[in-house]
Amino acid sequence: MSAVRHFRVVVRAIQAHSSWVERQCGVTAAQLWALWEVFREPGIRVSDISRRLSIKPATASNLLDKIEAKGLVRRERRGPDQRVVRLFPTDDGARLLASAPRPAEGALLDALTRLDDQQLEALNGSLEALVDILRVKEEGSALAPIPPVGN
Repeated sequence: MSAVRHFRVVVRAIQAHSSWVERQCGVTAAQLWALWEVFREPGIRVSDISRRLSIKPATASNLLDKIEAKGLVRRERRGPDQRVVRLFPTDDGARLLASAPRPAEGALLDALTRLDDQQLEALNGSLEALVDILRVKEEGSALAPIPPVGN
């Protein structure tokens, strides 16, 4: 039961951080992280954002649609291959980031980077074993019901 309590504390802390970010900035923590990535590398592609946030390209595109609708980023097609969309921060996006909380990557990633290598390896191995037991094989599975053990 101690492990369950610890998981709940972690989940609640992440939810609280995300709610706080949204109240402070008017965007979700994930949207803020994506905006930071666009600010750090103007001209970045959607596929790069998806890789950096460890989300699927379609999820990244939807996330970017929302911050574009808020006027925080703009998409441009430049260069010889007009299929390639590049992302740039707007002045409003830059102003939001000037007062935005850090770490941009969120509370969980920040906490994980504070673990020493041995702790992180042990945690990763344990979580990997738990995911295998739950039979959660991909990111999208995280929102699906867990199949009963033995099926």
